[in-house]
Amino acid sequence: MSSNFNFLKKVNSNLYEIISEAEKLYRDEYFEQCMIQTRRFGEQICKEMLEQNNKKTGSFDEMLATLKDNSHGHAQEKEFIDDLYFLKKNGNQSAHSGKIKKEAMNALECLKRSFEIAINYSVYNQGASTNILRLNYDVELLITDKKSKKSLKDKYEEAKKQAEKEEKQVKQKETSKPKQNSNKTLNAEKRTKKEKQPLKIRFFWKMIIFLSSISLIGVIALIIAINLTR
Repeated sequence: MSSNFNFLKKVNSNLYEIISEAEKLYRDEYFEQCMIQTRRFGEQICKEMLEQNNKKTGSFDEMLATLKDNSHGHAQEKEFIDDLYFLKKNGNQSAHSGKIKKEAMNALECLKRSFEIAINYSVYNQGASTNILRLNYDVELLITDKKSKKSLKDKYEEAKKQAEKEEKQVKQKETSKPKQNSNKTLNAEKRTKKEKQPLKIRFFWKMIIFLSSISLIGVIALIIAINLTR
């Protein structure tokens, strides 16, 4: 079966067997066992490095402490040791957990860190080709056993375009909302004017009728007064 760690075959076949087994466990959804296997991988790399330099080996913690004490403070060394600590921590938690948990994301992170550890070990400790440094962990290969046809750059560009498209759609929705509200406001004002208009007309005609009535009464009163004076 295909593996992201094929480059490790020529460097150290034993380490390759250990970590490729971790990928198989992940593919079969044995996530906790996968993390335990990556811990084993990290511990074995520590042992290989210390034995190569005639250093004392012991527990994983002791070997990590020795590597840390003998480091030169380079960023690459710090990252290497941090990744090893990560594998130890998650592997221990999985091994001592009382319940079975399907922690796919944690297991995937352990595999990715194992990948970085393997690259650093191969190039900086075993003198492998620096071309290995260009490799990226292929999740599609891990899950489907088939190498992705798209490069990491292509996937990044696709994700970027999709994010920009979604952001544009959100902005369009936000800008269209005020227009709808303004249209509603205008329609409401028009309706209000229409409702108020008949009231004004009725009031106008009432005033005319009222004034006409007063004028008529005045005329009648005047005619009666004239007749009385005769």
